[in-house]
Amino acid sequence: MHPTVPSTPPWYRQVGRSQWKAFFAAWIGYLLDGFDFVLITLVLTEISDDFHLDTVQAASLVSAAFITRWLGGALLGALGDRFGRKLSMVVSILLYSLGTFACGLAWDYTSLFVARLAIGMGMAGEYSASATYVMESWPVRMRNRASGFLISGYSVGTVVAAEVYKWVVPSLGWRWMFYIGLVPIVVALWMRRALPEAADWKESVAGEEERPNPFRPLFATRARALTNIVLAVAATVSLFAVFTPLGEGLVPVLSVVAGLALVAFAVQLGGRRAWLLYVSMMVTVFFAFLYSWPIQALLPTYLKTDLGYAPGQVTDVLYYAGFGTMAGCWLAGFVGDWIGTKKAYAFTLLASLVFVFPVFAVENNLLLLGLLLFVLQATSFGISGLLPRYIGGHFPTRIRAAALGFTYNVGALGGAVAPVLGARLASGMDLGQSLAILTFAGTMIVVLLVGLDVPGRLARFQDPEAPADHLVHEAGDASGEARAAAG
Repeated sequence: MHPTVPSTPPWYRQVGRSQWKAFFAAWIGYLLDGFDFVLITLVLTEISDDFHLDTVQAASLVSAAFITRWLGGALLGALGDRFGRKLSMVVSILLYSLGTFACGLAWDYTSLFVARLAIGMGMAGEYSASATYVMESWPVRMRNRASGFLISGYSVGTVVAAEVYKWVVPSLGWRWMFYIGLVPIVVALWMRRALPEAADWKESVAGEEERPNPFRPLFATRARALTNIVLAVAATVSLFAVFTPLGEGLVPVLSVVAGLALVAFAVQLGGRRAWLLYVSMMVTVFFAFLYSWPIQALLPTYLKTDLGYAPGQVTDVLYYAGFGTMAGCWLAGFVGDWIGTKKAYAFTLLASLVFVFPVFAVENNLLLLGLLLFVLQATSFGISGLLPRYIGGHFPTRIRAAALGFTYNVGALGGAVAPVLGARLASGMDLGQSLAILTFAGTMIVVLLVGLDVPGRLARFQDPEAPADHLVHEAGDASGEARAAAG
């Protein structure tokens, strides 16, 4: 008789109960991210009517969250590196909840703008804290799934916001959208109260006498500390002016000032061995937002102005897009664990290029447009579910949350630039054509940056001993390390 070979349980049973609880506590935070992004765009007309805002002021309320994201990502990420991922997750969601509640209570433009700044910091911290927490809690061989499944919460949030808006605002008013947004926040806080600490952080950092301080390079000397305080103020004020009427006519200059200040931080945080990694990762994320966010921000406008779709038809198309993104995040997780993060990212993005121009060639067939958009969003925006896994693998546990939070949220400024660039291109051509060109070009750049592993190659150029994938190497999974190196 042949000995009985024990069967391998399905993958979802290989994830423990506490790991699933950690996942859902973080996933709700991402749902809030998607809910809030769509929420503020949905209620802008009602807010503008109540507060008598012009178009520029209304648009600045959307952009306000970008002003503080870089700072929130760095600060709350550093908190997570020093005191644990769990604490950073709780602080992020508390900051987010205060900002959301304040939006509901806002009495004028200024108070609402300040509340959006708080939400921006909370959103940034949520990304770095929750992503690192879940990935460091799940089994090594499933960390792409952890990343992709987690980011799918964003898409669910966008769909939920559109549905809630339809039922709530006509009868109760726009403020109730923010009050209802507090419900999942309370659930997330309740779930996070008793979570165990992330396994990787607990093993690598918790027992050390000297805890990590990712900001130490910025305050090494009194002169450097003073210089960096000035740079932080310059970056914040410049971004504030760029996204508000204050910077009218000076946007190019102010953008350069903010960009140089943020690059200066990246160079100092990375040091002699990793500054190229920090800068190249910021650039990679910037283009990832630049290819995906023109469609996210301007698709409703394109459908209404160029195609003449009614509001109900626009909502139907957005459902296709939202569910496509969600499906893409799930697919990204499985494919990433199968062939490796970088290969999955680059190949799926390459496949998405087939659908870019057909999406904007369809005019009078809503079903065909919806199906094409579903596939495009699944293969382009959906694959960004691997971004936390991709970025996190480049940084060691001691600095992962701060590095991921800083590089991702600086790069996220591409999401603020993308709609403006798309609108500028549209001044000389059809909006659909400009969106297609911007999406295609940005996607090709990201395919090259990720497919050729530019950030990783630059990291190993400066530090030849740097692991190909810290999320595998530090867990001591030899087979997984070889697979990651190949991917």
